[in-house]
Amino acid sequence: MSDTALVWFRRDLRLHDHEALTEAAAADRVVPVYAFDPRAYGSSEFGGGDSFRYEKTGGFRARFRRESVADLRDSLRDRGADLVVREGPTEHVVAAVADHVDADTVHFHTWPCPEEAGAEAAVREALRGLDGRVDTRRYWGHTLYHINDLPSDYRNVADTYTAFRTSVESDASVRPPLGIPDLPPLPDDAPAPGDVPTPADLGVDDPATDDRGVLPFEGGESAALDRIERYLWDEDRLREYKETRNGMLGQGYSSKLSPWLNEGCLSPRYVHDEVDRYEDLRVSNESTYWLVFELLWRDFYQFQFAKHGATFFDLGGIRGRTDIDWRDPAADDAAARAFERWAAGETGIPFVDANMRELNRTGYMSNRGRQVVASFLANNLRVDWRRGAAHFETRLVDYDPASNYGNWAYVAGVGNDSRDRYFNVVKQARNYDGAADYVTHWLPELDPLSPEYAHEPWKLSSREQAEHGVELGIDYPEPVVDLERSYEKLR
Repeated sequence: MSDTALVWFRRDLRLHDHEALTEAAAADRVVPVYAFDPRAYGSSEFGGGDSFRYEKTGGFRARFRRESVADLRDSLRDRGADLVVREGPTEHVVAAVADHVDADTVHFHTWPCPEEAGAEAAVREALRGLDGRVDTRRYWGHTLYHINDLPSDYRNVADTYTAFRTSVESDASVRPPLGIPDLPPLPDDAPAPGDVPTPADLGVDDPATDDRGVLPFEGGESAALDRIERYLWDEDRLREYKETRNGMLGQGYSSKLSPWLNEGCLSPRYVHDEVDRYEDLRVSNESTYWLVFELLWRDFYQFQFAKHGATFFDLGGIRGRTDIDWRDPAADDAAARAFERWAAGETGIPFVDANMRELNRTGYMSNRGRQVVASFLANNLRVDWRRGAAHFETRLVDYDPASNYGNWAYVAGVGNDSRDRYFNVVKQARNYDGAADYVTHWLPELDPLSPEYAHEPWKLSSREQAEHGVELGIDYPEPVVDLERSYEKLR
């Protein structure tokens, strides 16, 4: 009697270093399946006592995901296999396909965040309804360090990054990436492969492409491997990564691997392996280490969510803070207006607005920009930080729940740091955009101004505004807040 394995693809849309696929490939018959769950699109309620509605998946990530699934299917077909694609609740899709092919086992990867864990539990429950004849096997495959290889149980992992990094670098090792397994063809009795839906099919607007973006960010494993090839090998950028990673304009200043890592088109262990190869063949320096250092930040938040779970989504965060007087846009009209201006890139603070407009029009923002705009909303405006994190969830092409909410909580002072921290927006602008090239790239209305005034247009006199043709409140907004006064409350 032949053995039938179903592979449930999730945010692991690749063939390389895919343990679930590798283990399933030992079966006589293999059926890969992917579900576009309508609950991941459209309006959703942010949980908790202070709930609000937001769009879960915006157009940039929906398009990237669609491209990634299509690329996965193409790669499977190139190897004589195929991918069954369906729209519908994930647990219904997986159980229906498993029942149709009389699967013996369903293989899949697991994630630590509540929604992902909930989806997994629902699939397990649906499969139990098939008379208990389907086993499930889950694997951990999205971090650099495997959860079973940590120096201590994940429930005891350090709550500060430096302690975590020191521990794993001293007492753990990175597993070598797995190769791509040989796969049998889709069984004759498998359901029809089905079509890969467009964003419009999912009720999501397919956004226009803004040529000012740093990179098109095409989804899929093929594009991910091309990006590695271009950044490391063709352009030889890794040797200067630490010096250039805070750049604001252009595709080459940082690796920009995050969209592919977070949708699972690229394995962090594969990246680590390529860095090792680069260090052997080209150069080993602080910059080459720093890319691994950044992958470790990503690991840190994955293990933090495994440890702390849904408390990361609480207003007071994992620190349970109750001493911050957060403004709730649902109950405070002024806070609602402030949030709307922040989200639209209309705060009147150029460095904030330029970053937000880049996000809204491309789905991407640099790490430096993310920290600054998050600090501005959470610290200068004191608007509920989770509203900002939810806006990022909607807009980011590289959204990951652990990294996104973990970083927002960190900046808001309710996460993995015992210190209150904030960013001086103008100082950051002058440090990282001294000539105001980035600001004027996204705010062309400020192009007539010198760099000094482009970063602080509120300092223009009425006469100077007229001379430059930049009238505050007409051509560019008045500031939503007095920056210096807002800092006084944080010191």
